[in-house]
Amino acid sequence: MQKHFISLLALIALLVVAPLGAAEGKAADRTEDHNAGKTPIEPVTEKTSTTQHRVRIGGETVEYTATAGTLIIENAKGKPAGSFFYVAYTRDGVRDRSRRPVTFTFNGGPGSSSVWLHLGTFGPRRIDIADAVQPAAAPYRLTDNVHSLLDVTDLVFIDPVGTGYSKALGETEAKEFFGVEADRKAVADFIRLWTTRNQRWNSPKFLAGESYGTTRAAAVVSELHNRGMFMNGVMLISSILNFQTARFETGNDLPYITFLPTYAATAWYHKALADRPENLEAFLDEVREFAKTDYASALMQGDALAPERAAAVAEKLAAYTGLDSEFIMAANLRVNIFRFVKELLRDQRRTVGRLDSRYLGIDRDAAGEGIEHDSSYTAIVGPYTAALNAYVRGELGFETDDEYEILSGKVNQQWDWQIGGRAGYVNVAENLRSVMSANTHLQVFVANGYYDLATPFFATEYTMDHLGLEPSLRSNVKMAYYRAGHMMYLNPESLQALNGDLKTFIRETLN
Repeated sequence: MQKHFISLLALIALLVVAPLGAAEGKAADRTEDHNAGKTPIEPVTEKTSTTQHRVRIGGETVEYTATAGTLIIENAKGKPAGSFFYVAYTRDGVRDRSRRPVTFTFNGGPGSSSVWLHLGTFGPRRIDIADAVQPAAAPYRLTDNVHSLLDVTDLVFIDPVGTGYSKALGETEAKEFFGVEADRKAVADFIRLWTTRNQRWNSPKFLAGESYGTTRAAAVVSELHNRGMFMNGVMLISSILNFQTARFETGNDLPYITFLPTYAATAWYHKALADRPENLEAFLDEVREFAKTDYASALMQGDALAPERAAAVAEKLAAYTGLDSEFIMAANLRVNIFRFVKELLRDQRRTVGRLDSRYLGIDRDAAGEGIEHDSSYTAIVGPYTAALNAYVRGELGFETDDEYEILSGKVNQQWDWQIGGRAGYVNVAENLRSVMSANTHLQVFVANGYYDLATPFFATEYTMDHLGLEPSLRSNVKMAYYRAGHMMYLNPESLQALNGDLKTFIRETLN
């Protein structure tokens, strides 16, 4: 184990010699007055802990080096602006690093650390908790991840400023990092610097993001492309690139259409349908067709929709969602997500999760139109927080008394959603399209969970179908589906399938 601690640069301040002349003395007094009451800015240094490990992946023993550390990026004036915490895993015994892929990974929020992809699916260690139920209390068990991606790619898990142990430095305020454009530049700065220091410029490079991390990935791949760093592939886990598909706001009918198939999948899972089909995929194909035809047409007509037609659409919606047709009519055929997760199992005094609608929750009462908490997030935040804190200090040897920010509400609330000074729905799909059109070798993998009510799969399909790619490039986008939610890897079968698909994607991209 190797550790680097704070340097002795602070001692330089002790070398100042007091001036001797009277005039010089007055100058010294003025300087002293100017600095009176100010807290001196401590010099900042990077800190790392390096450890060696081994893990069995798919029957193969993989020896690797884990580096948990901080990396400092500078502002335009060359002054320290932000300290990024990261954990990098590099396979040992690799003779030619230029042929070894490296994948830069982050989660979303915005305001989320990378803990979910790190200890949930990609990393060599993962937390072992039961699927789709509220977990027992601590202790929680970390286990070797036999499905880790480390056998095919090195991994760098990045915590943007305001998450994990990452923070703003010097005179830079943290909120200066909180925004679509500021974030893309800062994360790209980190990737460029890590790549340079580790001599990986000629390695095949991938980005992997989850949730808002997919928004970040589309923005960052464009930023890096413009700086001359071409990516080989982008992996989008539970994707959201066009936020119009998921914002239930007055006048925006699109989310009611894009969420409908996930409502149907959720009702199917909880056996809330009066006539429940046997085959989920065939059922969802039917719901997709209704959503983009009859339902979309009905919403498009607004108040001009004939009453008898509205009633017929409501009956169909009830058959697909498990909701009462009168409730749907009272909602003007528009049931937003927060009403749905409260209403579906109201008669059982249960709610369903937003991140993963397989999870059940209990509120104070069964009345009201919104849930007290997302049961699927509640089920995982405690175990993942405990596991990460124990793992970083215990196994990786990175010691700090700072709090590891798992998911920061402050970052999320202060986020600047404007792009180019323009307000409106964020849509970075064009960033992705422009890079794919310029770098025609860029491959994109999109993973979708059927029970994801945060970034529904039909919304992602809508976005990908509206990229505007040339026909010859459309095969560069691969879509995959899993019977789980936003973090589809919480389900053991989906974890194995997802990572297997990603390994195939990486290998095929390099061939």
